[in-house]
Amino acid sequence: MNRDLSLLQPYPFEKLNALKAQVTPPNDLEHIALSIGEPKHPSPAFVAECINENIGRLANYPTTKGMPELRQAIADWCTRRFKLNAGTLTADDHVLPVNGTREAIFAFTQAAINRSPEAVIISPSPFYQIYEGATYLSGAEPFYLNCLPENNFIPDYDAVPEEIWQRCQMLYICSPSNPTGAVTGLDTLKKLIALSDKYDFIVCSDECYSEIYFDEEQPPVGLLQACAELGRDDYKNCVVMHSLSKRSNLPGLRSGFVAGDSSLMIPFLSYRTYHGSAMPIQHQLASIAAWNDEEHVFENREQYRRKFDAVIEILSPVMDVKEPDASFYLWAKTPIDDDKFAQGLFASQNVTVLPGRYISREKDGILAGSGFVRMALVATLEECVEAAQRIRNYVESL
Repeated sequence: MNRDLSLLQPYPFEKLNALKAQVTPPNDLEHIALSIGEPKHPSPAFVAECINENIGRLANYPTTKGMPELRQAIADWCTRRFKLNAGTLTADDHVLPVNGTREAIFAFTQAAINRSPEAVIISPSPFYQIYEGATYLSGAEPFYLNCLPENNFIPDYDAVPEEIWQRCQMLYICSPSNPTGAVTGLDTLKKLIALSDKYDFIVCSDECYSEIYFDEEQPPVGLLQACAELGRDDYKNCVVMHSLSKRSNLPGLRSGFVAGDSSLMIPFLSYRTYHGSAMPIQHQLASIAAWNDEEHVFENREQYRRKFDAVIEILSPVMDVKEPDASFYLWAKTPIDDDKFAQGLFASQNVTVLPGRYISREKDGILAGSGFVRMALVATLEECVEAAQRIRNYVESL
């Protein structure tokens, strides 16, 4: 077996299950899960209709590169959403459909890293754990950057040693962030692009929460948008990853895309051709319909706004909570250790949240997620309100 498999840590939810197994929740309270970021809003009906109408396409092999119509729909959406210069992000050269961002992040990393003892991938902490696993299995060494309240949960890129930049082959960005909801601004993105030019590394931006935000006049900016503002229409060394899972409440469709520098997309396509991860044709057709519709996405945001307003109103008198820049996560500071908080909350209120320490790694003596829990406001408004009231009851009992 690959010896690097031994470097992988248990997934956060394995740790959470072990923590919960030590206690027994009250059986008179129905369980409410705020731990997993699985959207619970209804999927758009027109997507299911499209799949049903094209179910006969199960008889056809899909191509790895995907249908030209899907790639064009993605290129058009990116151009509209991120104000790209017309015709610069093309369906043929700059876009590849993928089976969700998890598959994309892992696969792209394996294809992109030139395996060597010196290879480094820079990652935020706390993080989406796929970054770490993809790093280790590509043969690279992770270098973590703490995301702390004093920097609005954005890494301090100025603190990265010169030696690390010189060894860096890839930088992961997650904006809006999982778990903090922080959005990386245009100025910072432009700085990272300049660093990429200086040290020749890939900037890989995970933007799968970009369509869940609160101010319709200020949607989160993206990496390709920063490229466009710089006149960098070749998107050199820049790739973004998006998904329909959060935007359109379609986690089971496993549909997303990677877009950016064509010189990176060409070898990535070659890798994926061997990898065998082609999206089913009926899913591609349904994805076209989803990327071409914004009405359901607007309603999705409205539902999250209502939940955040209600939950923050209940919790703010007893906890340090505030509305994030974007995403559906509430990154809440805990009055006791985050793992003890999560365990006690489950034991007394049958509500599950994720301890921040489970998605962090120690850097410079700091475990950035320690003292926080991640609450995914993905359940119904009524369930989120009930969960918030139970959390408040628990905090008041401490």
